[in-house]
Amino acid sequence: MNQKLAAPAQASRNLILGALILLVGLGFGQVKAEEVIVLGHAEITEAYDPAHAFNPTSGMVNRVAYDTLVTFPDADASSIEPLLAESWSISDDGLVYTFHLRDDATFTNGDPLTAQDVVFSFNRLKHVRAQPSFLTDPIASIDALDERTVAITVTGPRPSFLAELANTAFSVTNASVVGANGGTDAEDAAETDTAQAYLNQTSAGTGAYVLQGWEPQDRTVLVRNPDYWGEQPFFDRVIIVNIPEAATQRVALVSGNIDLATDLTPDQVVALEGNDDIGIYLGPGRWTHFLLMNRDPGVGGPVSDPLVARAVRYALDYEGYRELWAGSVTPGSNMWIGLAGAYGQDEAMQRDLELARELLAEAGYPDGFEITLQYPDMTWAGVSTSTNAQKIQADLAEVGIAVRLLPGEVQVALEGYRSGEQGFAYWFWGPDKLDPVDFLEFLPGGKVAGERARWTEDGVDQSVMELIAQANEETDPDARMEIFAQLQDFAQEHSAFAPFNVPAVQTAFRAEIEGYVWHPQWGLDLALLSRAQ
Repeated sequence: MNQKLAAPAQASRNLILGALILLVGLGFGQVKAEEVIVLGHAEITEAYDPAHAFNPTSGMVNRVAYDTLVTFPDADASSIEPLLAESWSISDDGLVYTFHLRDDATFTNGDPLTAQDVVFSFNRLKHVRAQPSFLTDPIASIDALDERTVAITVTGPRPSFLAELANTAFSVTNASVVGANGGTDAEDAAETDTAQAYLNQTSAGTGAYVLQGWEPQDRTVLVRNPDYWGEQPFFDRVIIVNIPEAATQRVALVSGNIDLATDLTPDQVVALEGNDDIGIYLGPGRWTHFLLMNRDPGVGGPVSDPLVARAVRYALDYEGYRELWAGSVTPGSNMWIGLAGAYGQDEAMQRDLELARELLAEAGYPDGFEITLQYPDMTWAGVSTSTNAQKIQADLAEVGIAVRLLPGEVQVALEGYRSGEQGFAYWFWGPDKLDPVDFLEFLPGGKVAGERARWTEDGVDQSVMELIAQANEETDPDARMEIFAQLQDFAQEHSAFAPFNVPAVQTAFRAEIEGYVWHPQWGLDLALLSRAQ
């Protein structure tokens, strides 16, 4: 993250000036002739290659640089809609999904979309074994039946499968272009695929925009795809400038140096109310903030004990976090509150300091203990992680847990989190799959639980593991809700995590910007934005 911005207003002007100089340097000297929108955004991404990209910024960019087989409505996840697939069918046993591709979609170089491109993209996603590859775990095989027909066989009934395919990780790429630039869908792709560098600087999709360049932790530039098969977007160019500080975003927005600020804090939004030059969006958010307590005693120390983890959950001041972040709610579990069956504030944990102390004493820590809390030092979607970390420190001090704060640069912190090397950590999570099965990632057998918290199936009652397996396959809506209720009850007692807040979304933009729609999957669809004429 850029931590050298001392004068917010001047810093934001320099960033935008740099973006405009970049355009001239690339041969786009007639900047005024173009419709350009500039976003101030706290960048979180490691890649734009769809097979490697699995972060909020890459989700927003790849939403418009690529297309998926199916998608959601613009404003919610209430249904599955066609995109590259104009229709599909599901076999009676729920194992085979057959997709019929539209015949008017082309890639940015003019190549027509074919079934083989879908096969290549999905197999490459699976075999590079990068961050989003786990999404392909349910896929047993994928076959091109003809130029326009794809059959995907899953390992078992998967009621969430169509919703999972709407994730931008399943973006369809041009097989010939990616292959010519080092890509492969072979089983050894993890060792032999070299296309990431190419796809981090340009896109090979069918989307409304083309990635023109990315300077990590600085700016991302998208240009309109003139041959897009769908409705043309309004803006010729989108510039996403990395401005990690919320205060700097606000100054840049008010001064007109940026058109839209994605990461303002609630107090900054309040200060903008009544400004006729600024539009504001407020709504429920998708990011669940939580503590991770590593179950490996060699990594987690005291918090590896389930009794201690439970004590931490009772020690947190949930009401206090709601007061800190206006419009936020307390989640009842690590299942995002927008998903069917998720426990919300009514079912959430309630603070109980006496019970927390009793649990610590039972675990052998009557006088508490010292521990280090690791977290990314940033403001994301208007929430300062440092502010929350300081409150966590104060909350736990009331039950004798002395917390040392260890903030880190976001990409460095991510490496420790993903490798399972953080013992006690503070993070936030947005759903990868807009279905209750997303919650299973936080239970034994799930990616987050196993890889990042080292909470495995060892020692977990077999009946719980059977319930988790059933949750993956149950299709009856009422039965699903009952299963996920039981699993959330289990998590409140035994989890390696402590979810404590879901902040609201607060975005501000210049009043002439139209078409802003927040979405729980990709955050913001840049292709919907326009400027009043």
